[in-house]
Amino acid sequence: MSATSIICTSLSFTWPDGTPVLTGLDAAFGPGRTGLVGANGSGKSTLLKLIAGELTPSHGTVRVTGESGHLPQNVTLDTGMRVDQALGIAAQRAALHAIEAGEVREEHFETVGDGWDVEERALAALGEVGLGRIGLDRTVGEVSGGESVLLRLAALLLRRPDVLLLDEPTNNLDLYARRRLYAAVESWPGVMVVVSHDRELLELVDRTADLHAGELTWYGGNFSAYEKALAEEQEAAERMVRVAEADVRRQRRELTDAQVKLARRKRYGQKMWDSKREPKIVMGARRRAAQESAGKHRILHEERLAEARERLDEAVEAVRDDEEIRVDLPHTAVPPGRTVLTLRDVRLRYGARVDGELRLQGPERVALVGRNGSGKTTLLRTVAGELAPVSGEVSAHVPVRFLPQRLDVLDGDLSVVENVARQAPDATNNHIRARLARFLFRGARADRKAATLSGGERFRAALAALLLAEPAPQLLMLDEPTNNLDMASVRRLTGALESYEGALLVASHDLPFLQSAGITRWLLVEEGVIRETTWEAIADPA
Repeated sequence: MSATSIICTSLSFTWPDGTPVLTGLDAAFGPGRTGLVGANGSGKSTLLKLIAGELTPSHGTVRVTGESGHLPQNVTLDTGMRVDQALGIAAQRAALHAIEAGEVREEHFETVGDGWDVEERALAALGEVGLGRIGLDRTVGEVSGGESVLLRLAALLLRRPDVLLLDEPTNNLDLYARRRLYAAVESWPGVMVVVSHDRELLELVDRTADLHAGELTWYGGNFSAYEKALAEEQEAAERMVRVAEADVRRQRRELTDAQVKLARRKRYGQKMWDSKREPKIVMGARRRAAQESAGKHRILHEERLAEARERLDEAVEAVRDDEEIRVDLPHTAVPPGRTVLTLRDVRLRYGARVDGELRLQGPERVALVGRNGSGKTTLLRTVAGELAPVSGEVSAHVPVRFLPQRLDVLDGDLSVVENVARQAPDATNNHIRARLARFLFRGARADRKAATLSGGERFRAALAALLLAEPAPQLLMLDEPTNNLDMASVRRLTGALESYEGALLVASHDLPFLQSAGITRWLLVEEGVIRETTWEAIADPA
């Protein structure tokens, strides 16, 4: 294999609606682990899809040395598919079983090839990501969203491609599963490009590539090294802005001084002309010479001012102003002590249950935690009315809004504005657009089709649709809300939740986010039972 495994040359990509994502990008990814970072919507996922061959460049080329494997941001598997099919070994496994049953046809041996140990290797790959218990004959519909991610990762580990592309791989993963994934990343022997907002994962990379304003900037080292280098760059850029601003002020003063001197000379020349102290031909020559000299002086200072302004513009461009979402949650106060949700002797689908009575009251902030597949999403969907409980009582006593993990509240064929308008039919177009501007969907951005949005953009659009819906929520339920957000947007979401006055029920594996969201109560889904727990027990699951 050559030293460089991925080469992008003059790479450009534009969505069918004319929205440009990448323009003339040149990049080369070599052996080792590369962390690809950047703000939501900067084109990271699109770049991975171009490298994987899932999208076709509008211009330019992508050349990959060896086989590539891609773990997309949103893993979607047919729920009726068996685990061995998801792993890509169903045909080999069927041929192997046929041979073991005495069928010795040639095509069975051709299908098996060298894969006589394919079942053992498949189970080992599942075990490597913590899915050894699920076996090869279960269906995808029996595993959780997080387990689907791990299943796709296990399929890649089984294939061992030369180039591994991971897009937000820790989304939906519990703490145990994340540790499994971190170990797999650390031990990966080939080329890896990983897009993530997970700081712990990005600390494992060998180098960091920052995609900003359509250009890649390379930094040696992990995320901490990148942050330090970027902070130093920005500090230097801000100093350059201050120097350039001072230069512009100085050039303005000098131009003003030159204009004042020119005006004085004109007045003096006119006075001399009026008094006729010298012959007209002499005064005329002096006037012309003075005007030419003054004009050249003025032009010189105007040129210097223009140059100073250009330097200021360049310096300002070097200073980043990464936009952050500005979430404005509705004022939906719930009095302390008022019951917002009651669960009584509930049996949920897939086995989880509530023994006795569980109440959420007032503006409580409740975190719902537990392993992948334990039933957290099932509980939220049941409270939202999307699923019926097997038995028992589920009663919401206030307006409820639910932002699901897969953001499937959006219609991909509709624009962002149209998606929000569906949820708030009485809101005016101007009101919707004004609210969307706080979510960074300004002007033409608000008219983009939902299907063309990045993961973070989809989250913003879905959250806008949720918060503009009528009536506004007094119980807000979020399922893994930080999965697709960059770190700046997570901070902004946390700030917005601080001012939210209703009840909050949030399922998340992002412990720093839960801490910053001011969680007051912890519910653990474990071994089929939903019960109270504490922060200390969650923070140290061992």
